[in-house]
Amino acid sequence: MKPPHPTIHRLFAARGWEPHDFQIETWRAYAEGKSGLLHAPTGTGKTLAVWLGPVAEAMDETDAPDGCRVLWLTPLRALAQDTARSLAEPLKDLGSKLEVAVRTGDTSSYRKAKLRERLPFALVTTPESLSLMLTYEDSRKKLEHLTCVVIDEWHELIGTKRGVQTELCLARLRHWAPSLRVWGISATLGNLKQAAEVLGGSSVAEMILVDSTIKRAMQIRTLIPKSVEAFPWGGHLGLAMAKRVAETLHLVKASLVFTNTRSQSELWLQALLEADASLNDRIAIHHGSLAQDERRETERRLMQGDLLAVVCTSSLDLGLDFSCIEQVIQIGSPKGVARLLQRAGRSGHQPGSTPKLLCVPTNALELLEFAAAQDAIDAREIESKRPLVAPLDVLIQHVTTCAIGERVAEAQLLAEVRSTHAYRTLSAEHWEWVLGFISDGGAALSTYPQYRKVTREQGFLHFTDKRMVQLHRMNIGTITADTAISLRFANGQRLGSVEEGFIRKLKRGAPFIFSGRLLELVRVHQLIATVKPCPRSKARGEIPIWVGGKMPLSTELSHAVARRLDADAMLPARPETQAIEHLLRIQRTWSQVPNHRVLQIEHAHSRQGEHLFIYTFAGRMANEGLGALFAHRLSEGSPQSIQVTQNDYGFCLTSSRPLPLDETRLRKAASADDLLETLLACLNTHELSRTRFREVARVAGLIQQMQPGDSKGMRHIQTSAGLLFEVFGRYDPENLLLDQSRREMLEGSLDLERLRSVLHDIANKPMRLIELKRLTPMAFPLWAERLNFVISTQDAASVLEEMLITLNSEAHKILNHA
Repeated sequence: MKPPHPTIHRLFAARGWEPHDFQIETWRAYAEGKSGLLHAPTGTGKTLAVWLGPVAEAMDETDAPDGCRVLWLTPLRALAQDTARSLAEPLKDLGSKLEVAVRTGDTSSYRKAKLRERLPFALVTTPESLSLMLTYEDSRKKLEHLTCVVIDEWHELIGTKRGVQTELCLARLRHWAPSLRVWGISATLGNLKQAAEVLGGSSVAEMILVDSTIKRAMQIRTLIPKSVEAFPWGGHLGLAMAKRVAETLHLVKASLVFTNTRSQSELWLQALLEADASLNDRIAIHHGSLAQDERRETERRLMQGDLLAVVCTSSLDLGLDFSCIEQVIQIGSPKGVARLLQRAGRSGHQPGSTPKLLCVPTNALELLEFAAAQDAIDAREIESKRPLVAPLDVLIQHVTTCAIGERVAEAQLLAEVRSTHAYRTLSAEHWEWVLGFISDGGAALSTYPQYRKVTREQGFLHFTDKRMVQLHRMNIGTITADTAISLRFANGQRLGSVEEGFIRKLKRGAPFIFSGRLLELVRVHQLIATVKPCPRSKARGEIPIWVGGKMPLSTELSHAVARRLDADAMLPARPETQAIEHLLRIQRTWSQVPNHRVLQIEHAHSRQGEHLFIYTFAGRMANEGLGALFAHRLSEGSPQSIQVTQNDYGFCLTSSRPLPLDETRLRKAASADDLLETLLACLNTHELSRTRFREVARVAGLIQQMQPGDSKGMRHIQTSAGLLFEVFGRYDPENLLLDQSRREMLEGSLDLERLRSVLHDIANKPMRLIELKRLTPMAFPLWAERLNFVISTQDAASVLEEMLITLNSEAHKILNHA
């Protein structure tokens, strides 16, 4: 079908392309003045679908377009340069003089100054940099010709504070330019209609949803281990396959090897180099803790064909278009269907090529998860992103931003704020609290001048303190950093950062591995660790561990796993499940295989005490909350101590005293009644809230992450946040930021909504109570998880080995008999 505009037709004809239906629909909608959300698979031309509309419109004009017409928001500043290149390429082919530029936190001071003088036709930026633009009094004038804002990778922003920050910025821009068209781009998202509503705000009636019907072919296969353990635990299985993974790297032009954590990426880089010496200088690493120059050098070498593979984390999930990538390798469970699709889509970007994904399990149960993920992909069961509702820390920051940029009317700003999806139900009481907080610091801080930031006069807000303006601009954004130590050579070259807790435990001269290098610690001063290359003759170095390494299974993938275990589900046979058939046979012989239709509870004895294994398939975070709930309720009124361990499949309760395998008591423990009160009683919610408050206080501007000449950094933030938390708790207990911290703690740390949903499901399921003679294959990893928390690592290994010998001996009787 012919493109609707001659300029677009000329470009596609010159390249020998035929446009997709979704591209034509998007171009027509844009020409009609509509906004919308475009959803299409990775690598099908989404960028051209949204970009060529405003380009064709500008090229129709007789005179050169004035000022900035297009703002292109990208979720990661690392993607900005690559995005700008993608936008500039068709302009060059069309012979257009329209300019594209980048403005992010990585942009040099010189380029920022030039952009302050004159903006290009299209500016690629981030939500943080857009917020920063709004603090300058001439921004309204400079953006007066703005016609379009594009939010790339909208699925990465929705459901986050950065997404809310984007909503608020869009509301401000819509007020300045009422005819503004807003387009979102997304590749993998389950709740598309709601995502469009969030993007449109009060203008949602004018939004259209362009949902591509293209189902891009994809080759997914799993590297099946030659031997699969019957009692899975840990992640040792994956590294044992490093040699086979290394062999696959030589079969294609280039590969991305995805891991779920930064520590895992460092481990796998070393394992691949040890498995195949020819990979030396042909393989590199890429993750968020590496210095920007290191990451860019890796990207450059990959694009130029110098590398066979890059071991990476989510730092390469998005945006960057490496046409050389012919294969993606996923190490370990992806934990989510959308994540697996997103990563697979990083390959096969050459015309006519097909994305190829190789899955590598790190334990036997991940074979099950890979099979389930393919089931979910076939059924198009993709995760949804739940939008955030009225985070007041983001609102406080935004109102302050607007008051710096220009003298703003309170009523007008309230109307803007309420036009967003996030704050559509914001009460007058909460709005007045926000204004009072930024103007006088609230009940607890009113005597401190530094918290009286915004001046209120006759219904208007404005900001006059120049030093406070500078501090606010330096700290705009909702991304909060963990306490980090910068790693540098003695010559000042920056390698990246590790968490303070890891580096502080190392002695001077201790070896450790970072960015694929064996390094030696020279000294630590303030937040800088000086290091030097370490001779390979020294002992193997430690691998840094970053907080947040264990992601929970998504709801969709959890359900798919539970269905895959149901013998009556009539799902297609897959090699992954055939490889663990012996495991399931042992499970069926000693117990039954848990599934989504029943709540299976197993009771067992060991030397460590009595155990209840409860299989919910709720994901790690929800199971942590469920375990605490059950333990608290089952021990109420008695001195019994119950320990809880959890994984994605369920949780284990362990006690030296008897644990009931009694349905009446277990039903009572699983009740959703008084859920919130019980959780607050049985968990250390005060400390969890205090931790969450640090982020809330930083976003709200109560504490500054960056100050001119400040070398204390995050340590200063932790101290200040802890002090403010206690001050508010004592002198301003109704402070809404405290309430927000509690809510975020319950949602973020315990996944409260999912927990409620699981309890509702349990209430409507039959219970299957089973007395065990020995640990089953699915109970064993829950039992093993507990050992590292209660005894030393060496003792845990001995107990684990002894139990495995016993269980394998009994299991062989079953397998040999079969």
